[in-house]
Amino acid sequence: MAPLLLGAVMLVAQLQLVPSRPAVVSGDEPGQPELVRKAASLQEEIQDGAAPNGSAQQLPQTIIIGVRKGGTRALLEMLSLHPDVAAAENEVHFFDWEEHYSQGLGWYLSQMPFSAPHQLTVEKTPAYFTSPKVPARVHGMNPGIRLLLILRDPSERVLSDYTQVFYNHVQKRKPYPSIEEFLVRDGRLNVDYKALNRSLYHLHMQNWLRFFPLRRIHIVDGDRLIRDPFPEIQKVERFLRLSPQINASNFYFNKTKGFYCLRDGGRDRCLHESKGRAHPQVDPRLLNKLHEYFHEPNKKFFELVGRTFDWH
Repeated sequence: MAPLLLGAVMLVAQLQLVPSRPAVVSGDEPGQPELVRKAASLQEEIQDGAAPNGSAQQLPQTIIIGVRKGGTRALLEMLSLHPDVAAAENEVHFFDWEEHYSQGLGWYLSQMPFSAPHQLTVEKTPAYFTSPKVPARVHGMNPGIRLLLILRDPSERVLSDYTQVFYNHVQKRKPYPSIEEFLVRDGRLNVDYKALNRSLYHLHMQNWLRFFPLRRIHIVDGDRLIRDPFPEIQKVERFLRLSPQINASNFYFNKTKGFYCLRDGGRDRCLHESKGRAHPQVDPRLLNKLHEYFHEPNKKFFELVGRTFDWH
């Protein structure tokens, strides 16, 4: 059985993906391109070569598309509490890295976990949300896929973005400029700073809505997930049409770490120590500039998705 499975993967690994044309926004559901048929054919071949217990690698039916430093790892870990979810362990970067995308669907499938037929396969790559080419490519694979997007206060997300890169340099014993040096240029807010662009949610969301209707994208409130995770996970379960299996007892507040940890089958686990790091101290006047900068973009985002968030 194993040679048959390997043969199927090798056969389809040569298939090259091509981006679909932009979907017609006025339509209900865009038509299925050739790539969708190839994906369906690939999945059928893999199912034919499934293991004796029925498990097989499946293309994801759900993708956590972002946003970077929005809480994607926490969301994936919490969602993995559900017995009907099989999650890819690492960020795959299939749709945004050319060296991966050029290897085709067979390579993508090989990165997925083995799962039972009734389970939902999930992968998360936070960079997808802000990568211009990704929406068309995901749509080309499966226009009916369900997408999860977790967002935080844009200003807080910028500070978390900086903090992660800062500590990466510290671990390598490399110097790194202060956040003020990135945020300020010639006495003004440096709008060319990449971390600021990642927090302009309305620009990136517009790109995704060219290919997917809003009902296919569930937005998780990352700030609420930190404060009170259970209600947010319940919404995710409903969106993914999963039976309600995750309970309030699966979460407990760790006073030492200052955030919620998970309890799964009597085993307690928290996110890696790299998560939840303290942000750098920033001059209040500079913080106000950040809040002012994001005020109008936030309003545009609220109008785009038809809901508001408790952001500055």
